[in-house]
Amino acid sequence: MGFGEIASFTGTGASRFSDAEQWWKSLLATAEVDDSIRMPGTGAMAFGSFAFSTTSAYESVLIVPALVVGFSAGTAWLTQLSLDGITPTEKSALALLRQLGSSSAPSSFESSTPGTPSAGTVRSGALSEEQWKDSVRSGVAAIAHGGLEKVVLARDVLATLEEPVRRVSILQRLVGLYDECWTYGVRGLVGATPEILIKVDGSTAQARVLAGTLDREDEPAGSTGFADSVLGGSIKQRQEHDFAVRSLIRQLAPFATDMSFPAEPFILELPNVWHLASDVSAQLASSNGHVPTSLALVEALHPTAAVCGTPREEAATLILQLEQMDRGPYAGPVGWLDGAGNGEWGIALRGAVLEDSHSVRLYAGAGIVEASDPEAELAETWAKLRPMLQALNLPNHP
Repeated sequence: MGFGEIASFTGTGASRFSDAEQWWKSLLATAEVDDSIRMPGTGAMAFGSFAFSTTSAYESVLIVPALVVGFSAGTAWLTQLSLDGITPTEKSALALLRQLGSSSAPSSFESSTPGTPSAGTVRSGALSEEQWKDSVRSGVAAIAHGGLEKVVLARDVLATLEEPVRRVSILQRLVGLYDECWTYGVRGLVGATPEILIKVDGSTAQARVLAGTLDREDEPAGSTGFADSVLGGSIKQRQEHDFAVRSLIRQLAPFATDMSFPAEPFILELPNVWHLASDVSAQLASSNGHVPTSLALVEALHPTAAVCGTPREEAATLILQLEQMDRGPYAGPVGWLDGAGNGEWGIALRGAVLEDSHSVRLYAGAGIVEASDPEAELAETWAKLRPMLQALNLPNHP
């Protein structure tokens, strides 16, 4: 967790990743670092969120916090970062923790519990449900025409609440409800993603690919092996997942000396859905004594077929035509990196953007292949919107 902010980068367009990397490296060039722990996430560190599209008006950011609280493999640490020339001490770090911790605590979390629905409304965003289903039909037609294997189409809904939105409370609920996922919060972007784009620890890289979804509310009472038979046995779902895995492997291969991935996906069980999932690992290749940083790999891998389509250039073009909205940070990389190039970057799924104190824009998408049914794909988006609706204490869509 990062508290406060001492420096930040903002950028847009196709160069947003490389510009952010250059900004980070220039900051590190004159940094004095006292790091006795030397684990991923210790020492110099920044948090980031990047727009999905090169054409997005959303500003991608890297943020250097004033204080970092970390915990990994049984080790906890506290890092204070400063740009004022004053050397931080243990005493100053603890004092800053008390100051920032108390100021960021939720003011009345207990007054709005998950068991007490919030007063508010949810309405369609850029496209109505019928318009979005028409977009799905257009996507299926484009695939049938040839040259495109898969396209991921997203939609947005706008939640308006009577009471002010409390960001910390949303994150607390997501951690409690979806502890199998990676909860993220970078400025106004919040969510709990089940999908890791890339994690770098030294010369080892790992990723988790998700594609293929089944709503857990569809399971008949008393059934056993439902997800294995329906999700694992679906040609359509397996095809969608295979596109995503092959896409990641193809993009990661130039940076790796060795890669491993399973022959068959496993069923990932989450509170709202099941997913077909595959974990991919790689040993990174060294160039001039250095392995690529996590941010360099993010640039190479994004967007994956799991959130864009295959081939990705054609899919990205069709997305702009059919979605009729700016995804902003939805399905973009979100995570952190340190001074050694380590980092952990998820894909900003199951999330939302806090637009103002009473308005939250939620996003969800579905992978469209030739066998896709518009009504089923719409239902899948509502299943994926459920985590954020729960975090906002709003009723699930029927």
